[in-house]
Amino acid sequence: MSPRGGVADSDSGASAGRTPAAAGAPGAGASTSESPFPPIADYGFLSDCHTGALLASDGSIEWMCLPHFDSPSVFGAMLDRGAGSFRMGPYGVYVPIGRRYIPGTNLIETTWMTPQGWLRVIDGMTIGQWHEDKHGSSHTRAPTDFDADHLLVRWVECVQGQVQVEVVCEPMLAYGATPARWSVADTGEEGGYALDAGDGDGEGELKALRLYSDMRMGTEGNRVHARHTMAEGEQRFCAISWTQALGGPRTAAEAKDRLDRTSHFWRTWLADGTYPDHPWRSHLQRSALALKGLTFMPTGALVAAPTTSLPETPGGERNWDYRYCWMRDASFTLWGLHALGLDWEADDFVQFLADMRRNEDGSLQIMYGITGEKELRESTLEHLKGYEGARPVRIGNGAYDQRQNDVYGAVLDSVYLHSKKRDHIPERLWPVLIDQVSCAERVWREPDQGIWEARGEPRHYVSSKLMCWVAMDRGARLAERRGESEHAQRWQALADEIREEILERGVDRRGVFRQHYDTDALDASNLLVGLVRFLPAEDERVRATVSAIREELTENGLVLRYRTEETDDGQSGEEGTFLICSFWLVSALSEIGERREAEHLCERLLAYASPLGLYGEELEASSGRHLGNYPQAFTHLALINAVTHIVAAQQQNQ
Repeated sequence: MSPRGGVADSDSGASAGRTPAAAGAPGAGASTSESPFPPIADYGFLSDCHTGALLASDGSIEWMCLPHFDSPSVFGAMLDRGAGSFRMGPYGVYVPIGRRYIPGTNLIETTWMTPQGWLRVIDGMTIGQWHEDKHGSSHTRAPTDFDADHLLVRWVECVQGQVQVEVVCEPMLAYGATPARWSVADTGEEGGYALDAGDGDGEGELKALRLYSDMRMGTEGNRVHARHTMAEGEQRFCAISWTQALGGPRTAAEAKDRLDRTSHFWRTWLADGTYPDHPWRSHLQRSALALKGLTFMPTGALVAAPTTSLPETPGGERNWDYRYCWMRDASFTLWGLHALGLDWEADDFVQFLADMRRNEDGSLQIMYGITGEKELRESTLEHLKGYEGARPVRIGNGAYDQRQNDVYGAVLDSVYLHSKKRDHIPERLWPVLIDQVSCAERVWREPDQGIWEARGEPRHYVSSKLMCWVAMDRGARLAERRGESEHAQRWQALADEIREEILERGVDRRGVFRQHYDTDALDASNLLVGLVRFLPAEDERVRATVSAIREELTENGLVLRYRTEETDDGQSGEEGTFLICSFWLVSALSEIGERREAEHLCERLLAYASPLGLYGEELEASSGRHLGNYPQAFTHLALINAVTHIVAAQQQNQ
C-alpha cells in the first residue's frame, strides 16, 4: 500500500523509564538504541468506531484525533514529544507488571506494582445505547442499538496497599501547534468538577474537550496535574469528553458503569462471528476486534490505520497518512468479514462503496475520506519532529488521484464475494459495477502506478493487469447471475484477452511472474495470481512464482514487497518486510500444497504480534521491530485470510 501516498514533561512519564526490548524478540518491537519514543508495538489501540487513541505502556495517551479518525490530533506525542499526551498511572513508576486487552473487548487493563502497593487501570473509549443527537446524526448507514459516547474513560483501583496516583493531561491542539487553554467548566445542575480545554481565541473559542475527575486538579499552563494517594479498595477516575454537550461521568462508579457497558458491547458484537475451535482462534478474534475498531461506524468506511507518518524505515522519509479508506482493501475486507461471519459490517462496507462519488469517467478513486471526501490533498507539518526523527510528517495523501488500474478488480471482486454470501446485489450498486468494468476495459492496456502506489514512472505492472482480469472475470460472473448474457459474454472475452497477454508478457524465462513487462524483478503482489484464481494452484507458473518469492524476495524468511534497488518507486532508502506479503505467502503455500511450510511461517508471523496482539505494516527482519502505521487493517485482514487457509487445510486432513 505504501506509499499510500502521503517534549513531554518528565512528570508525565512520556519519556521516562523506557528500555527498548531485546533485539530480535518476536513482537517486542525492538529498537536499536535508546529512544524517548516507545517502540511502535508498545502501543495499545482504543476505539469507539468514530475515532481512536494509542496508549503507551507507561499509561500515556500519545495519539488521539477528535472528533474523528482523520481530525487534527489533540495528543500527538507519538510524532513529537512536545505535541501533547495524557497520562494516568502511579507516580514515579513507568513500567507496568502486566498489560492486556480484557478478553473479547477493546478495553485495556494495566496492572502496576509499586513499592507500597498494587494498582489496576482500565482504559476505554466508551460505547453505549443509541442516543438521539439534537444536532442531527452523522450516520448514513442504518444505526445499530449502540453508538459512541464520545468519551475516553480511565478508571483506577488500588487493589492492595496504598499507591500515589497522578494524572497529567497536556493537550496540544491542531497537530501540536496550539497549546490548550484551560478554564473551569460550568457543569450545571449535575454538578461535579471539570475543566474545559480550548484554543483560547476569545469569543469564538473552540471548546475542544472537557476533563472530568474525582481527584483534585490544578492547572500549570496548558497542563492539568492531579496527584492523590489511594488506599486499598479505593477507586478513582478521569475522563475526557468531546460531545456537543461535553457530558461525562461524575463518579468512579459512573465511569466503571460506562466501561462495563462498553465491554458488553464488544463481547456481544464478537459473539456474532464464527471462529474455529483452534489454538489460533484468539488471533482471529483480536484481528476482528481491531478491524471493527478501525471501522467508521457512521458510514461503514474502514480506515487503513488510525495514524499518520509512523515511518516504514527508521528515520526515513517513507511516512504516509493512512487515516483514509482504500478501495483496494475492499475485497480483503469483505473476504475477512464474511469468513468470520460478520455480515452486518460487510453489508455496511458494500453500501459505502455505492455511496462514493465517482470521477467523470465513472471510475472510483483508489481512496476516499471516511465520509466520502474525494480530495485528500497532502501537506507536511514542519513543526513536528516525527517519530524518532522520521520526517516529513504528512497529513492528507497525494496518491488519491493516482491512476492505479487494480482498483477496478478489487471492487468487482469484493462485490462478487459479497453476492455469493448474500445472494443479492443492491440495485443501486449495479450501475457502479458496470462503470468499473468499463473503466478496466478502457485502461487495462495502459501503464499505471501499480498496487504499491509507486511515485516513479508508470509501468505495465503485472498485478494491475491481473486485477483488470479480475474485473472482467467477476463482472462476467455477476452479469450472468443477473441474466445479462450480452455483458457476460463480452466481458468474459476481454478477460480471456487479458489473460493471454499476461501469460505472454508477464512471465519470465523461468516461468515466474515478473513485476512489470520491462523487468524480471520479483514482486510479492504476484502471490495473488493463485489466490484470485487466475491460474489453478497446481499450475507450474504459480508454483514457480511462490517458490521464487520465498527464496529470493525474503529477509530472514519474511517477504519484501520488492527490492527497492530494482524498483523505481520515487523514494530513497530501504524499507522493512511487508507483513501482508508474508501472510499472502502463507496462503499461497497452503494453496500449492506446502502445508507444513505454510504452518511454520504462519506460526512465526503470529509470534511477531505486538504484546497486545496487534500488527503494523512492516517488520524489520533483523530485529522483529514493527514499522509503519499502526495498527494496520490490511495486515489483520491478511492474517485472517492466512489463518483460515491453515485451519481449513488442517480440517481437511483430519
